Amino acid sequence: MAVTYRLGLAAAAGLPAAARPLVRPGEVRPGIVHLGLGAFHRAHQAVYTEAAVAASGGNWGIVGIAPRSREIVDRLREQDRLYSVLTVGGEADEARAVGILSGLGHAAGDPYGVLAAIADPAIRIVSLTVTEKAYRLAGDDQVRAQLTGAAPPASVPALLARGLLARRAAGAGPLTVLCCDNLQNNGPRIRAVVARALELAGAELPDDVAFPATMVDRIVPATTADHRRRAALALGAEDAVPVVAEPFTQWVIEDRFPGGRPDWAAAGAILTSDVTPWETLKLRALNAVHSALAYLGALAGQELIADSLDMPGMGEVLRRFLAEEVARTVTPPAGVTVTGYGATVLTRFANRELGHRNLQVAMDGSQKLPHRLLGTIQDLRDRGDDPCWAGLFLAAWMRFARGYADSGAPLRLDDPLAGRIREALAAVPDTPNGVTSALFGLGEVFPPALAGDDVLRREVVRWYAELDRHGAAATIREAGR
Repeated sequence: MAVTYRLGLAAAAGLPAAARPLVRPGEVRPGIVHLGLGAFHRAHQAVYTEAAVAASGGNWGIVGIAPRSREIVDRLREQDRLYSVLTVGGEADEARAVGILSGLGHAAGDPYGVLAAIADPAIRIVSLTVTEKAYRLAGDDQVRAQLTGAAPPASVPALLARGLLARRAAGAGPLTVLCCDNLQNNGPRIRAVVARALELAGAELPDDVAFPATMVDRIVPATTADHRRRAALALGAEDAVPVVAEPFTQWVIEDRFPGGRPDWAAAGAILTSDVTPWETLKLRALNAVHSALAYLGALAGQELIADSLDMPGMGEVLRRFLAEEVARTVTPPAGVTVTGYGATVLTRFANRELGHRNLQVAMDGSQKLPHRLLGTIQDLRDRGDDPCWAGLFLAAWMRFARGYADSGAPLRLDDPLAGRIREALAAVPDTPNGVTSALFGLGEVFPPALAGDDVLRREVVRWYAELDRHGAAATIREAGR
């Protein structure tokens, strides 16, 4: 089928019924300012918000702010703020236009416009997807200049702090700052950043501002030319800025909104008083499995996460890890089982359309593994249990850190501690005992209780020796029998 229309309001009515937006741009007045117009927001929170408004009403249109690049703002304006989400990995491609964006802004080009938007009494939520590094405070002098008006508010902390001050001056009412970045304990962490920024400006955090925690989950790969072609065919119109996503999506939100919120529960979100059980489950049952697949697969010469999962024995090893180790150390949310959640994870990771590369997932292991794997190991040891499968995954990371696959092909170690790791490995024999002893000595990764645990060390050395002798593919094949 030839596609002749560019996505926009004029073309929206002619889209297939299943592809039309649930709301039209301009029909819903703004209630949310969102910092970060990247693909994840457009495939996740924006989709939930549009569905919530369609189900239950309310003025919760999103004013989308691009922090740096202006291109996405310009492209969306050309399409009357419409874009599409292409869902891949099911029986057939599905696409639907999204119309919840009620305004657009560009923080780098018009920071004072962003402040005015935040100060608008109609806005009751400021949400964010800007990645962890955007929340870091620069030098105190630079922050003070941005906060006192001596310099434009160029950083996210400055935009938030000055926006709150502007709301206070305008009597704009209560606000929720909703971090949707994939950070542990994200609400309290962002609250601390904003409180510190206000302190530097000689001000205090207002009492009517809430910072609830959230947990977000949806795999959103980079959009390719082929994705754009497929989105146009599924949608029936050309879209310059489609986003691609897996079928699975989840959003868990601590329900603290002093100014109100959309009916996200009607769209499938989980509203709760405590996000922690969901966060822990995701870290230990999803993120740990992701890392295990990345390191073992990379050692075996596999390119994609889906390729790693296809290795003989891999599925059984991961299922045993989930059932025998994670399930013993995690109390899941009510109505959820670790093994059931884990089965969904394995189905998601088998989706080749997502194109997750092992080397990309393997990045920053020294930062990720303490949150993803070491908590499970510590809890197992506290119970007096041996960390068998977790020990295998830790050994795989240590083998990966040496910098080459089982075939001898080089593996790039992309890690903040890469220099320290190489230095530690260069000082010891290249043996299972030598490598494990050197890396257990990294205090930035291993707390003393684990670094000195003889049972854990024995398990890691045992698995390292198996990987060294037979390679990852044969080790997993034998272990999964």
